Amino acid sequence: MPKMKTKKAVAHKFKVTGTGKLLRRRPGKRHLLSGKRSKRKRQLGKPGLVFESVAHTYRRLMGVS
Repeated sequence: MPKMKTKKAVAHKFKVTGTGKLLRRRPGKRHLLSGKRSKRKRQLGKPGLVFESVAHTYRRLMGVS
C-alpha cells in the first residue's frame, strides 16, 4: 500500500503540539480592526485549540497519527 500524502493546505493552517493537539489561528483579526478594542485584538492573536470532534480528521489529512 502506498504512503499517504500530506494535505499541504491543512498542514499550513494547523500546528501540532507536543501532546498531539492542534493549534489554529483565531478568526477576526484581518480587517476592521479599528472598531475592536486592544484587549480583544491581543486575545485574537493567541492561538486557539481545534475541537477534538474534528481534530482527528485534520490529523489524518496531515499524516499525523
